[in-house]
Amino acid sequence: MDELRFTPFRASVVLADDHPQTARELERLLREDFDVIGVVSNGVSLVSLVEILKPDVVVTDIAMPEMDGLEAARRLTLSCPGLPVVFVSCHDDAGVARRALSLGSGYVVKASAGEDLLDAVHAALRGDAYVSCSVRIGYQDTP
Repeated sequence: MDELRFTPFRASVVLADDHPQTARELERLLREDFDVIGVVSNGVSLVSLVEILKPDVVVTDIAMPEMDGLEAARRLTLSCPGLPVVFVSCHDDAGVARRALSLGSGYVVKASAGEDLLDAVHAALRGDAYVSCSVRIGYQDTP
């Protein structure tokens, strides 16, 4: 008799970051829990790849050439409604986080990605919002 094996579902991720070293590090972190099915370096490529591959979640930098992550997310809300987007950024500014959360599910400061990224992506897949602790206080206290 054949042995039945259960393979747990691993959500698919498309990652966008214009710095190759940062992209490699974020991909390494994501591969702990997710299948990274594509990595791109700008928003134009992100939109195109997501529309082709239909990942379960997108992780994107905000500041990128050709099209930033915010505009890419705005376009993806039209072509892929309901797609969770987690932003990663070097900015810990509450205003930037607020703009990102108006378009996505999560906001992770790159300096704390090792502690926050996996939690943010899991939260996004559950339909919950996530903000790195380093901006959370400012985010809640800012009118």
